[in-house]
Amino acid sequence: MADPVYRSKFRADIEAFIIQKRAAGYPYNTSARVLGYLDAMISKSFPDSDILSKEICNAWIDKCSSFHQNTLLRRVTPVRQLAKYLVGTGKEAYIIPGGIPNKQIHYDAHIFTETELKAFFSSIDKCRKSSFSPYRCYVIPVIFRLLYTCGLRASEARLLNVDDVDLDTGKIFIRGSKGWEARIIYVSPDMLDLLHRYDCIIQRYLPARKVFFPNQKGDFYSKSTLDIWFHEFWDTLPEAAVTKGNKPRVHDFRHSYCVYRLNQWVSDNADLNALYPYLSEFVGHSNFADTDYYLTLAEPFYSEFEARMRKVNAAILPEVPHED
Repeated sequence: MADPVYRSKFRADIEAFIIQKRAAGYPYNTSARVLGYLDAMISKSFPDSDILSKEICNAWIDKCSSFHQNTLLRRVTPVRQLAKYLVGTGKEAYIIPGGIPNKQIHYDAHIFTETELKAFFSSIDKCRKSSFSPYRCYVIPVIFRLLYTCGLRASEARLLNVDDVDLDTGKIFIRGSKGWEARIIYVSPDMLDLLHRYDCIIQRYLPARKVFFPNQKGDFYSKSTLDIWFHEFWDTLPEAAVTKGNKPRVHDFRHSYCVYRLNQWVSDNADLNALYPYLSEFVGHSNFADTDYYLTLAEPFYSEFEARMRKVNAAILPEVPHED
């Protein structure tokens, strides 16, 4: 997706800042769009300003104040970073203080029950064709199953290229992005069969496509599209009405995959010492601490997990000396 066209007097600075971020290895696509919204506000309300002032920053915060806390944080952070960049280049700029807004709200993962999963997948299998999105009826049943059966992040699935998916071996190349290293995973035989059938259908419409899950233009779907699809099918289910706690999200398919996999290993009396590192690698965690989070979610087996993992942690984690 192309960057926005910046039109304010900050255009050159914003473009240079984004180039610097990407040169450091950050995709900076979402933040680039946020800065596009900021630029549009400045062009409209502060067309003559050439200093990122406190007045502009306060106007931006006020403009975004109706958003959810986490969305507000994502709207403010790039502006703060831009200001720091400007100051670093010797220009005057107001840096929004830390703590504005407050810290991101923590979400407890929702682990889908088997009943919820069956209801959701049954619902998306009834997805109909749309003149606005002609391929979505084929994409939706497959991409959500891929998310769940492989524990992928939404971006990892939607940004797959055709060349990333080997339909002969079931090997999928997951590209690296911010903070994540590239990796290779293998899908189950059932999932591979589904990918085969899906690919045959899409090939009839787009024989020379490059994107594995193409939108109506043959390009990648946006991040928000998967969220919209999820709520379109989930929110109308009877199971959704009785769900307690935080509302389920697309990312919870990943959480559910990890917990179900761990539970299955415990149920099978498998060697967690040998398998645990593979799960961490498979889902793309950079360290075991990220994977450890799922141990706390596997409530039926937590005590057994704790006992089994004690030896694993002792082997892989260094002893920390205590100071008197």
